Amino acid sequence: MQKIQSQTNGVIYMAHSFAAARSIILQSVSVLPSEPVALPDLVGRVIAEKIRAPWDMPRWNNSAMDGFAVRAEDCVANRPLTIEGYIPAGGNAVGLRVKPGVAVKIMTGAPAPTGCDAIVPVEETAEKDGRLVITARVRPGDHLRIRGEDVRQDELVIDAGTVLRPAEINMLAAFGYRTVDVFRRAKVAILSTGDELVEPGEEIGPGQIYNSNDYSIAAAVRELGGEPLLLGIAGDDHASLAGKINAGLEADALITTAGVSMGDRDLVCDVLQSLGVERRFWKVDIKPGRPTAFGLKNGKPVFSLPGNPVSSMITFDQFVRPALLKMMGHQRVIMPSVRAVMQETVTKKPGRVQFLRVRVVDDGKMLRASSSGDQNTGILRTLLRANGIAFLPADLEQVTAGEEVDVQLIAPVDKL
Repeated sequence: MQKIQSQTNGVIYMAHSFAAARSIILQSVSVLPSEPVALPDLVGRVIAEKIRAPWDMPRWNNSAMDGFAVRAEDCVANRPLTIEGYIPAGGNAVGLRVKPGVAVKIMTGAPAPTGCDAIVPVEETAEKDGRLVITARVRPGDHLRIRGEDVRQDELVIDAGTVLRPAEINMLAAFGYRTVDVFRRAKVAILSTGDELVEPGEEIGPGQIYNSNDYSIAAAVRELGGEPLLLGIAGDDHASLAGKINAGLEADALITTAGVSMGDRDLVCDVLQSLGVERRFWKVDIKPGRPTAFGLKNGKPVFSLPGNPVSSMITFDQFVRPALLKMMGHQRVIMPSVRAVMQETVTKKPGRVQFLRVRVVDDGKMLRASSSGDQNTGILRTLLRANGIAFLPADLEQVTAGEEVDVQLIAPVDKL
């Protein structure tokens, strides 16, 4: 690890490895409390309770088709059946029995009468003189849904920690739930810093740039299911930073961008420390994103990301994203990766993990990855062109064309 000296207090800080930095973050954050949420608002939320079936599903034997409830042994060619009775969906089959030589008209979902062991769809029948002629082979169990064939009473159907999709919401509604407890959305305060920043839409002057990080970070937070809280812009002075940061510390998590490097006006880390934020690390052996810091205040995480837009978005994905997902109850918090074959040779300095912006294509046999352009951290367009981030381990000096690398997909893969 390389030693880095702070520009303000002379303390020597060690640059952490990528794995160590992410481990510190994930060990430091806790799952947020749960809250009851109604069915229409559950999609994408993480359930905090185990759901067991309160009854069998289906609750009774029922018809899977509009047709006739019969005894399969009666369904013989050229032997018409007598039609007796009718059971609509939502109807009651109590007291009804399928007797030998009899068929009961029945609708989809209606409870099957006693004695029935098959349902004949209406399109496989013909009625003549009040009698039913069956035109297809009938076997026991045809088109008959059996009680409990889907779920048995007291069976675990949704485990705590499950991300709720439409299928889980359907099951909850089928069991009569109106609300369930899910882990709360993380409220994430976002602060951009720098005297050079102005908000989009405002008049821009010499040497100024628009504040873009707030909006990309807010979009990323919202994409994860969190609630972004935009704090605006803090100037490069203690008073402005302290006021905005204090407000941000009221949220579940705080993200700052810029002001964490070694310049005279990079004051964020010092201001955080003066406000009681316990620094857990400052500097990570990665490229891009080395000047990344992390701390805690009363158990709340504070992420200080570089100001460069490419660096801020990559460090968000690698450090902030898994932390926020854990806080909101997710079990799988690390972005999955695929293996892809590099199409060109890439060189790098050993000692740092490098995140390479790549374009991945599927040729039908393998995934192929190529650089999406200039890897300078000031080139945002290369990230726009990328659909993957290749992970180049710290000990490597070179990846040769034809070698496989791990790639985190950030957009759909192109097909050749």
